[in-house]
Amino acid sequence: MPKAKEMTMEDLMASYGDINVPKEGDVLEGIVINVTKNGVWLDLGTYGTGLVVGPEVTDVENGAKVGDTMSASVIYQETDEGYVLLSLRKATRERVWEKMTRMMNEGEVFKVKPFDANKGGLLIEYETVRGFLPVSQLSTEHYPRVSDKDEILLRLNELIGKALDVVVLDVDKVESKLIFSEKAAMKDKTEELLGKFTIGDKVKGKVTGVVDFGIFLNVQGVEGLVHISEISWDRVDNPSDFVKVGDEAEVKIIGIENEKISLSMKRLTDDPWVKKVKDIKVGDKIKGEVSRITPFGAFVKLPEGIEALVHISELSEKHIASSEEVVEGGKKYDFKVISLDIDNHKLALSLKEAKVKTGKKAEAEGAEVPTKNAGKKKSEKKTVVPRPKDKKKEVKKDTMSNAAKATSDAAKTKKAEK
Repeated sequence: MPKAKEMTMEDLMASYGDINVPKEGDVLEGIVINVTKNGVWLDLGTYGTGLVVGPEVTDVENGAKVGDTMSASVIYQETDEGYVLLSLRKATRERVWEKMTRMMNEGEVFKVKPFDANKGGLLIEYETVRGFLPVSQLSTEHYPRVSDKDEILLRLNELIGKALDVVVLDVDKVESKLIFSEKAAMKDKTEELLGKFTIGDKVKGKVTGVVDFGIFLNVQGVEGLVHISEISWDRVDNPSDFVKVGDEAEVKIIGIENEKISLSMKRLTDDPWVKKVKDIKVGDKIKGEVSRITPFGAFVKLPEGIEALVHISELSEKHIASSEEVVEGGKKYDFKVISLDIDNHKLALSLKEAKVKTGKKAEAEGAEVPTKNAGKKKSEKKTVVPRPKDKKKEVKKDTMSNAAKATSDAAKTKKAEK
């Protein structure tokens, strides 16, 4: 009887085919073969048997049944008992990171529910992976238009547990960073809404915030701003003097750009400034009262109820260090209009030019008046008119002449007598 060929270890390994050895972190798919208090047992095929453990098993024990397919991540290649130790949560996290990357690339919109908030934004957990929704990425409807940090937190707490439509703005598995954006999710809808607006339209909006530089409104789901310069034709020191959060206000659309609209409250009415200066022209003389004195000049209140500026260089022909050297607050002076800017509501006056005498007035006072031919070389010889002699000098000269003549006559008489 022929001797059987000895089987080497290589032959034995080859008879079993390729043996797969799982690595830590690998996600394996298996069939549920048993569910116990210790965990869920899976048939991993060529990988052998695996046991899913961890706190998350409690969530699947009630729903898992023999024959179900389940994916889990390897956390230990082989225990002393010979089975693979698996984690359902870790496998889920791996799958979620892949899903988040795909959703970011596709721009997919989905719903999330914040579970907590801080002053910087909302904390969100999506399928075992935690992410963050910054305040700056909230939609117009939910953005807290307040400056106080405590008030911001109160507004954000109101969003906890509320379903929000978001997109993935940034994902980094290595850094465990996942950023959501509600604002970006609303981009298409916002563009659609903006398409319905036209510059010049009169619309109504709800005040969502009042800040130092203006008023924010939600106009049919689109954010709009009324800049402080567009609140009133008069000077505005504090926007909160006109509206408060929650008020409804009528406004006029004056600009559409970058998914936002620029609004105006004052342009709902005609500009009273234009009406007041309609009869004023450059060159006009006008009387006004100095209302304020500044380092760069003086403000003058005119009878029409408007304020004009006299720059310090227009107060005097001489160099002055302070406006108070020439004018006093509360006093009235005559000024000359030197410029008028209707669009920017600027009226400039001059005090020194108002004091300059006109040609006719100077001529009436005997001053030399330049003519059209002034500066030209004259060809004609100027006729000199002799000045009249001084009568006193003539009398004195005649007296001296008569005295000399009398002396001469007396000398002749005395000679004849001799």
